[in-house]
Amino acid sequence: MTSPLGPDFIALQVRDLAASRKFYLEIFGFEAAAHCPPGAVIFKTAPIPLALREPLRPLPASGPLGVGMALWIACADADALHALIVARGGAISGPLADGPFGRFFVATDPDGYAITFHTARN
Repeated sequence: MTSPLGPDFIALQVRDLAASRKFYLEIFGFEAAAHCPPGAVIFKTAPIPLALREPLRPLPASGPLGVGMALWIACADADALHALIVARGGAISGPLADGPFGRFFVATDPDGYAITFHTARN
């Protein structure tokens, strides 16, 4: 019998790929991979690649996307990344706090995805 092993690749479908790409690079500070397929941008994240892509089917024209989904992204220092995202004009939707995976906060992207950034444990 076979069973799922776990997440291996995460892709968020976005309304405007160019705008979201720019936001993830300039506000959140991700780095794009050298090679990306048409209609997508892949970021240099480890151990699981994160991507943005054009929708596979029409998305709602308005309102937040990803309601009901929790995406946690590890970073070196949640406090420092929080300050950087605020300085770059990003929207913070949850304050810095201590939680089950360490220090964290929630930021919102242009499509309303709530992304939780937390300090990685060594």
